[in-house]
Amino acid sequence: MRTWGPLTAVCLGTFMLLLDVTIVVVALPDMARALHASLSDLQWVVDGYALALAALLLGVGAAADLLGRRRVHVAGVVVFALASLLCGLASGPGTLVAARAVQGVGAAAMFATTLPLLGSVYQGRQRSAALGVWGAVSGAAAAVGPVLGGLLTEGPGWRWIFFVNLPVSVAAVWLMLRVVPESRGPRGMRVDWAGTVTFAVFAGGTTYAVVRAGTEGWGEPRTLVAFALAALALAAFVLVERRAAHPLLDLGLLRRPAFVGVMLGAMAFNGVAFGVTPYLSIWMQTVLGMSPVRGGLTLLPLTVAAMVVAVVVGRLLHGVPARLTIGGGLLLIGAGAFCQAVLDSGSDWTALVPGFVLVGVGTGLVSPTVAGAALAAVPPERAGMAGGAVNTVRQLGYALGVAVFGTVVTSRMSDTLPQEAAHTLAGGGARALRGAFPEHALRSAFASGLDTALVAAGFAGLAAGALVLLLVRSPAAERTGTAPREPAAPAPAGQAPAPRG
Repeated sequence: MRTWGPLTAVCLGTFMLLLDVTIVVVALPDMARALHASLSDLQWVVDGYALALAALLLGVGAAADLLGRRRVHVAGVVVFALASLLCGLASGPGTLVAARAVQGVGAAAMFATTLPLLGSVYQGRQRSAALGVWGAVSGAAAAVGPVLGGLLTEGPGWRWIFFVNLPVSVAAVWLMLRVVPESRGPRGMRVDWAGTVTFAVFAGGTTYAVVRAGTEGWGEPRTLVAFALAALALAAFVLVERRAAHPLLDLGLLRRPAFVGVMLGAMAFNGVAFGVTPYLSIWMQTVLGMSPVRGGLTLLPLTVAAMVVAVVVGRLLHGVPARLTIGGGLLLIGAGAFCQAVLDSGSDWTALVPGFVLVGVGTGLVSPTVAGAALAAVPPERAGMAGGAVNTVRQLGYALGVAVFGTVVTSRMSDTLPQEAAHTLAGGGARALRGAFPEHALRSAFASGLDTALVAAGFAGLAAGALVLLLVRSPAAERTGTAPREPAAPAPAGQAPAPRG
C-alpha cells in the first residue's frame, strides 16, 4: 500500500456512519423509557436515519462530482457530528427523530464519496487492497454496533452512542483535509435534483404509510393519503428520469433481468436479515430482562458467522456465479428467519441461535458479492450508477423492513391484547403493563408477534432468493463479487465510474 493515510481517513467516516445504522438497536428500550417514546417513535429513530441515507445517496454523490468529493465528504462529517450532538441532547422523541434524519443527510454525503475518493487515490493492486480493507471495516461496523451500543447504554448511558461520534468526527475531518486530495467527476455532468426529491418523497411516503398502518390501521385516511402520495411520487420519479439528461437512474437498466434481480435481492437482503432485529432486542431486554450488553452479545452468533463466511467467500469462492451466492444466501436468510420463529411464552434468547447462525451464513454470502454483481450487470459507463443504486436499495430495504415487520408484530399482538397495550409492549413498555396483564399473557403475545414477523421475513427471503436465481443469469453478472472492469470503486451517486487517476 502506497500510504495508509487516505484509506484511514475514508474508513473512519465509513465505520462511523455504518455503525450508527445498528448501534441504536440495543438502546431502544432505554430511549423509550427516558423520552417516553412510542413504538412508532422508536421505528422512526431507526428509519429516519436509514431513509435519509437512502433517499439522498444518489443525488448528493452526483453533487459531489461537481463540487468536489473531499469538500462534500468533510461537509457531511460536520453535519453528521452536529446532528449526533443534537441526538445526544434530545429531550423528546420528536427532537431525536429529527436529529437522526439530519444525521442521515450527513451520512449520505460521507457514504456517497467514500469509494470515489478511494478510486481517485489508489490504482491497480493498491486499489484492490484498499477496497478489501474498506469492505472489512464496513463489515466490522455492523458487527461491533450492537455490542458497543450495549456497552455505552449500560455504562454512561444511551446518549453516549451519539456523543462518541464527536471526537471521531474531529479526527476524520483533520485527516481527510491533511492527506486526501480533492477530486471531481467528469465535466459537463448535472445533478438530477428533481429525481432526488421525487425519490425521497416516494421512499418517505411509503415508510410513513406502513408505520401509520401499524398504529392506526390500513384503512385510516391518513394512511391511504400517504400511500397515494408515495404512488404519485414514484410516477413523477419515472417521468423525471425518462426526460433527464443525466438521470439518477437510467431506467433502461431495468430492462436487464440481471440488474433487476440484483436490486431486488439487495433490497430484500437488508430488510429480511435485519428488519426484525429491533423488536428482538426490545423483547430480550424488556420481557426477558436482559441488560443492554447481554442483548448486544446475543447477536454475536449472527455477526461472527457472517464475518467468517465473508472471508471464505473472498478467498475460496472467487468465480462462483453470483446468482448462487446471492440467491443461495437469501434462501439461507429466509430459512434462518423460519428457524427463529419458534418462540413462545417460555422461550429465552438461545432459541434464536440456530436461526441467527443461518442468517449470518447467508449474510456472509450476500454482502461481499452483491455490489460486484450490480456492477457486472451494467455497461462500464453505468458502473457508478449501479454502485449507488445497490447501496440505496439496501438502506431503503432496511427502513421498509423495520416498518413492515413492526406493523406485523403489533398487528399479531393486537389479537390477544388491546391495541394500545400491544403498541406499549412492542415499544418497550412491558414494565408499565405488568400490573394490568399476567406475565404469561405479555410473554405469549410478544412471542406470537415476533413469530409472525419472522415467518413473513422467511417467506420474503425465499421469494427474493428464488427471483435472484431466476433473473441473474447474464454471463458477466454471474462472476461473484468481482466487477469485470477497473472502476470497482464507482461513484455511488454519479453517472459515471470513478476516474482511473
